[in-house]
Amino acid sequence: MSTPARERLARANREFQETHPGESGKRQPVHTVYGGANLFKFDTCPKLGALARRSFAEYAPDGASLEALLDLSPPLAAAVHARVEEKLLREPVEDFRIDFEDGYGIRADAVEDADSDTAALETAKAMTEGTLPPFFGFRIKPLNEELHDRSLRTMRRFLRALLAATGDRLPANFSVTLPKITVPEQVEQLMGALEPFPGVSIEIMVETPQSLFMLPKLVELCEGRCVGAHFGPYDYTSSLSITSMHQDLSHPACDFARSTMQVALAGRGMWVSDGPTTLMPIAPHRGDALTADQRGENRHVVHGAWKLHYGNVRHALRNGFYQGWDLHPSQLPMRYAALYAFFLEGLRAASERLRNFVDKAALATMVSNVFDDAATGQGLLNYFLRAMSCGAVAEAEVPALTGLPLEQIRTASFTKIVKMRT
Repeated sequence: MSTPARERLARANREFQETHPGESGKRQPVHTVYGGANLFKFDTCPKLGALARRSFAEYAPDGASLEALLDLSPPLAAAVHARVEEKLLREPVEDFRIDFEDGYGIRADAVEDADSDTAALETAKAMTEGTLPPFFGFRIKPLNEELHDRSLRTMRRFLRALLAATGDRLPANFSVTLPKITVPEQVEQLMGALEPFPGVSIEIMVETPQSLFMLPKLVELCEGRCVGAHFGPYDYTSSLSITSMHQDLSHPACDFARSTMQVALAGRGMWVSDGPTTLMPIAPHRGDALTADQRGENRHVVHGAWKLHYGNVRHALRNGFYQGWDLHPSQLPMRYAALYAFFLEGLRAASERLRNFVDKAALATMVSNVFDDAATGQGLLNYFLRAMSCGAVAEAEVPALTGLPLEQIRTASFTKIVKMRT
């Protein structure tokens, strides 16, 4: 017979399962590229891809160059180079944000109105031409007192113009990003403004101490429309009075913020994204008639920025952040190089460990013993799910590596796999 206490427990358990469904299993983009709204055109993303390919071909023409630059073994460097080259040719940009905030600035109302209309029409043309990436959206200005009206005016104007031009169609995986949140009422206001546009998802930016410590509440206010939280390291560290020379992704304050984001959103099915590397891999000398010294200086500058970006991405990956910002097309090669090296260098060991864990867990279940390391098994499974999602490992390769069919891998649950096999 049920008791009031038991009923309360059952209700609480159901509510927790509803708010903490775990990983969605959907593809998460590995990066978001931001670009000023005044510069966006229907072919922006293909042009970014072309620039990324040109940079990679010039400054990392083969596996040997990656081997020397990133201190990789020759076989790993060759594999990473081939995968990066293929990725930049096939799908160089995964996620793009038209930026009306920091990458755009404060402009006269008439100018921003015109840029909003133009960006919407260019987006509609990109949908027709098939030049948008798999994920797409725009970032508005903050909803503070100074910029609230301008921010919502731009958002409504952009969406109305886009829907009018496309026959009420939105791009796939379309999101609006809300920056510099300080009070929950800003998210409430955004939700109200988006009521006429139910197909638009929301991304929350964590750039203030206030937003960091109310993340669960902010997500709840989005009523299921929030798909991710993006860390803004430079506004965040600035708000903590950290001086500019120490504002970078490796600062301990950033590690604390990222870890807090993960704790706050664990199990909620939310994507978390790291911030950008601000040192750009831009060669100081241009032209076809460069001297040997100038070419050497170009290579030194680009390689220095690449190594910093590569290190930042690897640091994020080690800490469970599988997405980050990119600000320049020449950063894309190192984004993918870091991803592929991260997963490929441990592929053989992870494959063997997962096979062994599944076998041991299945045996323990059959003889009624307790297998108390399922968390490690789940961690190994997560490795392959992420490796497949980012393209480091092809889906067709996984069954041979793990001994598991894809339909079991896709359950995303080590416990379910063990039950299937027993």
